[in-house]
Amino acid sequence: MDKSEKQSISNQIKRDIFDRMKAGQPIHLDDPEYPKVQEVVNRTIRFSAQLNSSTDIDQIRKRLSELTGIEVDKTTTVFAPFYTNFGRFIKIGKGVFINHACSFLDTGGITIEDDVLIGPKVNLITENHPLDPANRKTLVSKPIVVKRNAWIGAAATILPGVTIGENSVVAAGAIVTSDVPPNTVVGGVPAKVVKSI
Repeated sequence: MDKSEKQSISNQIKRDIFDRMKAGQPIHLDDPEYPKVQEVVNRTIRFSAQLNSSTDIDQIRKRLSELTGIEVDKTTTVFAPFYTNFGRFIKIGKGVFINHACSFLDTGGITIEDDVLIGPKVNLITENHPLDPANRKTLVSKPIVVKRNAWIGAAATILPGVTIGENSVVAAGAIVTSDVPPNTVVGGVPAKVVKSI
């Protein structure tokens, strides 16, 4: 093994579990840093209960800001209930609307750009597991990005690693397994381009 390979391995070992998670590296339940993930999850459970008992939009916005660690802009509206298992890797832009009962599993990172509309019961899932039964409990995450002015219809599911292009529309109930080009409408299972806008 040459010096650069040793340095690469050393850098990977030094990387925090959260950096490795966002980089898409497999995270095993017996990882020595896994308790850090569990701490965030426990905190998120507490914050989610508070968020979902909020009595107005301003309170939801404030509690979601506390949960994510990033201030949610006053032009953004989120309806409760809102579900997340991690919360720390969610970024929400300005002028965003997120309807009731959405689930954001964000260990891979979820970025919602400005002016996005998200219908009720939408699922943004950045997490997956290997097919091999021996490694099934390993977590593998990839980011989701929803570009500016996109609209995701009710009960659609966006899977790990997907980017929804600017101005695009995801039809209600669609399951999106690959990137959506800008200015298109996609629908179906798995989602396919239906037309251009």
